[in-house]
Amino acid sequence: MTMNGALPNHGFWRGKNVLLTGHTGFKGAWLSLWLTKMGAHVTGVGLPPTAEPSLHSLLPAPSNSYLQDIRDKSELLVIGKAASPDIILHLAAQALVRPSYDDPVGTFETNVIGTANLLECTRHLPSARVVVVVTTDKVYQNLEHPFPYRENDHLGGHDPYSASKAACELVVASYRESFLKEAEVAVATARAGNVIGGGDWSVDRLLPDAVRAWQSNTPLHVRRPEARRPWQHVLEPLSAYLVLAERLWEEPQLAGSYNFGPVSHEAASEHKVIEIARSAFGRGDVVYGDGTEGPHEAGWLALETAKARHVLNVAPRWTLNQAITRTMTWYRDQAQGADAYGLCEAEISDFEAAA
Repeated sequence: MTMNGALPNHGFWRGKNVLLTGHTGFKGAWLSLWLTKMGAHVTGVGLPPTAEPSLHSLLPAPSNSYLQDIRDKSELLVIGKAASPDIILHLAAQALVRPSYDDPVGTFETNVIGTANLLECTRHLPSARVVVVVTTDKVYQNLEHPFPYRENDHLGGHDPYSASKAACELVVASYRESFLKEAEVAVATARAGNVIGGGDWSVDRLLPDAVRAWQSNTPLHVRRPEARRPWQHVLEPLSAYLVLAERLWEEPQLAGSYNFGPVSHEAASEHKVIEIARSAFGRGDVVYGDGTEGPHEAGWLALETAKARHVLNVAPRWTLNQAITRTMTWYRDQAQGADAYGLCEAEISDFEAAA
């Protein structure tokens, strides 16, 4: 359902210095654009985009853009001191489950040591007052039960990606309690569900894979059609991260962990998502697997988002149908020649206007 909830305050962000890691990724590119629209001075740190095309390359660059690996602590500190950030938004990560099986050590290095590097650098940035570290809905020890996970449930992770993000949560908690709280820096982690939206061309993500297949008139193969996830449009968690940062600025005692996602019962199967997407796209063949192909992935995952609703007044604005339809429309219009920047700007305006 669509609900009225808090939105980012343009006046708050106007003139703020923001250090954004992962600005070259899908979510980071959207967030960089939104922050810039609101008048923030954005310094981006990220690796060169691996997808082709990439949303980052189709949108205006932030005020300062550095192609830098967060595993290099000394270079990260140099960038941080030059940026003199008021707020740090940490999105840089190895963000996919299946590639984490191919490169587990690299996944742990980026997601755990990279985050520790950022927090260590924050200790030497006297301007910083707020840090939001984005993790994932997959940080929980998944018992495959049909109940949504709360922020105080046990952390865990079967695959290297999930385990690295759970470990990242422990690193953040340690730095918050050991160093940053005393320095009056409010630090929170944001655990968001599966994100969809126009401009994601990553490999091994459901809707980007569908778009590639259907645009080339080939069948889409869905390995685990009954896997259920808390899907949401990309602007939902990005809005939540921004609102969280605003609240931490005013009330640092709210530091901690927050789940962001659709209302709990809206965890939907990949089969349902693809059928809605195919209807919105207008065509497309699908081959559904039996769920046994490939390495282990969670079968059921849902988030309890009551804390975000009650503490931050963050609530979903678009339904699953709206999120999927808007995503497929974005890809269709962009493929037909529409400007990605204009499409993203219109999407943000529509999101902010949603009642």
